[in-house]
Amino acid sequence: MYFKKKNKKKREKKLFNYFKLVLFFFVFFSINIFAQDSIPVKEDLTEETELKFQEFFFKALSEKAIGNYQKAIENLESCNQILTNDVSVFFEFSKNYLLLNNTLLAKEYIERSLSKDINNLWMLSHFVKIYQKERNYKEAIKVQQKIVAINPKERDQLAKLLVYDKQYKKAIFLMNTLEKENALSSNLKKLKANLEKRKEASVKKENPSDLSSLINQFKTDKSYKVLKQILNQSSNNVANLLKFSEEGIALFPAQPYVYLVKAKTLNDLKKYKNALATLQNGFDFVIEDKMEVDFYTEIAKAFKGLGNNEEEKKYKQKAKNLKN
Repeated sequence: MYFKKKNKKKREKKLFNYFKLVLFFFVFFSINIFAQDSIPVKEDLTEETELKFQEFFFKALSEKAIGNYQKAIENLESCNQILTNDVSVFFEFSKNYLLLNNTLLAKEYIERSLSKDINNLWMLSHFVKIYQKERNYKEAIKVQQKIVAINPKERDQLAKLLVYDKQYKKAIFLMNTLEKENALSSNLKKLKANLEKRKEASVKKENPSDLSSLINQFKTDKSYKVLKQILNQSSNNVANLLKFSEEGIALFPAQPYVYLVKAKTLNDLKKYKNALATLQNGFDFVIEDKMEVDFYTEIAKAFKGLGNNEEEKKYKQKAKNLKN
């Protein structure tokens, strides 16, 4: 009993010291984004070395917050020289390497962290992000299942990962379970509806119909199939593209294609802000890689039109990475 109380006091002291450090950082830089997912640092040090450790750790957090990830890593290396095998340092190494798109080292350091704290939800969630970055959804699902075992409220993310991995039946089953428990988010409700429509949809090719007949048919048959035919046959008719893509978003809000058509048309009309907003609204419903490439391409065009070259390059690169 004595040792339990002693260990409890020690843990409380560690947390207190760590959050003092975070508080100083918040006061001087008005940034608090790292406070939620960091691990309390150890204090098995002399007072002098502990101050040095905290100074380097503070600098690492500061550099990461302003995007200087390599400098953050250099400060973490100094921390590691003072106190080796520290969980908080390994975790920060992993986060910075992920931000530098070095998933190999990001995985190496998060695995070291988890070997010391196997059920830490923050670290497990970070591991999922690494696998998502690699588009390795099967491994991401395995880690997310561990998270769900600890915290069932994280099943939403598991459902999304199942969709990304094209495990549609399992995804729909899980979403049905969440819906019965009144725990399904609004975005997942739309995604579920989209998946069910895809499942029911016929793959048969329709005989070509003239545009006017299709528009008349759509007045009584408000189906996505007819709407898509109208949009496909209206490639040179801006008025039709805007009118029917807007109607499509209202009728079928979980179909990413209608957002894409509207955004392409707005980009062509040089209404870049509206195009970007439309793409952002529809992106949550994108499932297939090809559609994701199309979205990134149009986002890049919109940013180019707005004169934001940095974001244009970023989304062009995302589209290129998906193609490869």
